Amino acid sequence: MAESKLTTQTNVVIPARVTFLDGQNDLSMLEVNTRWSSAEIYSHGAQVTQFRLKNEPPLLFMSQFSRFAEGQPIRGGIPVIFPWFGLREGLGQHGFARLKDWDLKEIIPGADGSVSLRFRLPECPEAATLPAFTADYIVDVGEGLSCKLIVTNDSREDQFTFENCLHTYFEVGDITSISIEGLKGVHYVDTVANFTQLQERGEGIRIGAEVDRIYLNTEHPVEIMDPRYSRKIRIEKEGSLSTVVWNPWIAKAQQMQDFGNDEYQKMICVESGNVANNKITLSPGETSTLAIHLSSETLS
Repeated sequence: MAESKLTTQTNVVIPARVTFLDGQNDLSMLEVNTRWSSAEIYSHGAQVTQFRLKNEPPLLFMSQFSRFAEGQPIRGGIPVIFPWFGLREGLGQHGFARLKDWDLKEIIPGADGSVSLRFRLPECPEAATLPAFTADYIVDVGEGLSCKLIVTNDSREDQFTFENCLHTYFEVGDITSISIEGLKGVHYVDTVANFTQLQERGEGIRIGAEVDRIYLNTEHPVEIMDPRYSRKIRIEKEGSLSTVVWNPWIAKAQQMQDFGNDEYQKMICVESGNVANNKITLSPGETSTLAIHLSSETLS
């Protein structure tokens, strides 16, 4: 257990606590408590599985059927997708970063009472065919939740091309009542409709069936309007040109062994990253940073 004593401008000492625990199935986990919020982060995938502001419902959705096991993804929270998005023949889905135990390198207390944790993806056999790289992941827990994936091409001569995504699962009161705003006019790939390329026409996206869309060339914040929870979730991002919106709906939910048949009613994925045509290429020595900041407020 690590405890930091943080001093505000009024000289009031605010304790921020980071506790090392055995999580589900004895996977190592960090519990973070600040004066505003609480969070849980697993070393497995460096995955944030919980973030909750005091007196609010959880911001992040977690499936009750999620596997917490080595070599298996955790279903919910914020999986770190790297170095590819989607399926790759013979390589599995969504890369290997979410399946590895990341090394905790640093815990930094903020002067305002927040806590910053820095993780690093360790060397692994899956990376052997790629140019040399370093991947760091920084999670800031406070009045909001910020996550930052930093990738550096350490090769002296090879370019490094990859996709990345922070595959964020949000908890909502009722999937049929929410509206997702901020993507009007953006072109997207509809993977449910055989990868048809379309343009978003509506002010707000309503969910009434399976949705799996990759919105391209958009850097704008996105907001989830949730009347059942009387809140607005705001997703701000940097270093991201893609936004993915996903809900499995009824049939696909029933096919997923690590997801409840009815859980689609309580979640929506709004993911920030660089995928498909927005993939990243780094020259030797270059660094790419993908960052999100999640916050919420009462829906007026």
